[in-house]
Amino acid sequence: QLEFITPFQLYFNPDLIFRKFQIWRLITNFLFFGPLGFSFFFNMIFLYRYCRMLEEGSFRGRTADFVFMFLFGGFLMTLFGLFASLFFLGQAFTIMLVYVWSRRNPYIRMNFFGLLNFQAPFLPWVLMGFSLLLGNSIIIDLLGIAVGHIYYFLEDVFPNQPGGKKLLLTPGILKMVFDTPEEDPNYNPLPEDRPENQPRDQDQNQ
Repeated sequence: QLEFITPFQLYFNPDLIFRKFQIWRLITNFLFFGPLGFSFFFNMIFLYRYCRMLEEGSFRGRTADFVFMFLFGGFLMTLFGLFASLFFLGQAFTIMLVYVWSRRNPYIRMNFFGLLNFQAPFLPWVLMGFSLLLGNSIIIDLLGIAVGHIYYFLEDVFPNQPGGKKLLLTPGILKMVFDTPEEDPNYNPLPEDRPENQPRDQDQNQ
């Protein structure tokens, strides 16, 4: 908005990424939501709301799995972007989060601007219809729905099918970086690490 940089330095361009080594475009194309306006604030609100509800809900205590969903979704969208000439994928990423949340909370009743009542699984399709009414292309929305469904199917549906198994395994390095290690119940802290008002039993016995 301050024009320190332009969208031309951020958009997804495979030639510039692989030939000019402008690797940052793999990330920045997810971070640009257009100029300030209704569409920008609409995307920001939904990104914040549903990212937060996922993190505090089905991903509570599973930060590494949450990050892995980001990486998995971003990877699939980038692959599609190689062939579909898409320049910015942030909106698709938002729709992916909305889709995963909606499928994991199927019985929640939603209200869209006080005009439409429906259950949560219909939310991504309502947003796509709203985007169509605003004159935007629905390709981005369809991409977000498709990637969200792939993740949901591989993570929540297929492992529970007869003969199914969990295919999306979070890499150990992500767990090491993002997940807090479980406390050892037999761990005895050093004297300087213990509160002064809670000495060890053997100290009390002495």
